Amino acid sequence: MQQILLVTLPFFALVLGGWLVARVRLLPLEATPGLNAFVLFFALPCMLYRFAATTPIVRLLDPTVSTVYLLCALLMVALAVITTRRRAVGWNDASFGALVAAFPNAGFMGVPLLVALLGPRAAGPAIVALAIDMVVTSSLCIALSRLDGASEHGVSRAVGKAMKGMLKNPLPWAIGLGCLTAATGFELWEPARNTVGMLADGASPVALFTIGAVLARPQQTAPAHGVGDVPLVVFYKLVVHPVLVLGVGMLARAMGMPLEGFSLTVLVLIAALPSASSIPMLAERFGADAQRIARIVLLATAASFLSFSAAVALLV
Repeated sequence: MQQILLVTLPFFALVLGGWLVARVRLLPLEATPGLNAFVLFFALPCMLYRFAATTPIVRLLDPTVSTVYLLCALLMVALAVITTRRRAVGWNDASFGALVAAFPNAGFMGVPLLVALLGPRAAGPAIVALAIDMVVTSSLCIALSRLDGASEHGVSRAVGKAMKGMLKNPLPWAIGLGCLTAATGFELWEPARNTVGMLADGASPVALFTIGAVLARPQQTAPAHGVGDVPLVVFYKLVVHPVLVLGVGMLARAMGMPLEGFSLTVLVLIAALPSASSIPMLAERFGADAQRIARIVLLATAASFLSFSAAVALLV
């Protein structure tokens, strides 16, 4: 356990550092979008491109890994929507609650953390999971969020808006270019490769620091709500999601599907991560209760220091 904490503690310490400096206003709230933009549009795409480009293409296109993770994501969305709607939460809030229950922070936190823990080989399944959540899970939840008294045209427009947003997201494009590079054996011109490498090296620390700053922002600008279903959704994210992935993966292996034990371990640990820190801003954009979502993400991120470390200790 000590060896695990030696790896995980610096990652969570950077998140805490970003949260603290934003809370005491050492980092102005106005600076957070700039940090987020640097990570999203420059550093993180370079990191994902580098990992994808150096990962064998067969690992990035593994159909069993994709099927197992996608099925679990859909099951998590269904579980969260059904159980939270029973608590008199509308489709909009239930859908974004499902998104934080099913969408782990694989980009900002998961890929660099799992590579540090398990080696470069972990990048393949982690990137597959991230791509599924960005393309399928988020689009599905945004479509469901429009069902509150919306017409079929309104839902279609929401899906179109989600797909348009996905096309503007540089992360899927970076992953796609990395896959193309891995498949063709293309190599960047050395100065360009060094520039990409410098940005990629800065992705992990700046992204983790930004997570903390982003999580501090809603806490300062919105009033606190009651506890509500926040603990339940956090439980879904940190416990139910990884257990579900482990169970479905073991069932797939028992049925003879070609799923490596290592890949299953990576998928389970991805599922054990806290929710993606970008979801509160997305919820705010679509008129959901962004404060509720922010509290879920914040609590999940804090609790995951222990729950994720425990998952690593059990699996690795």
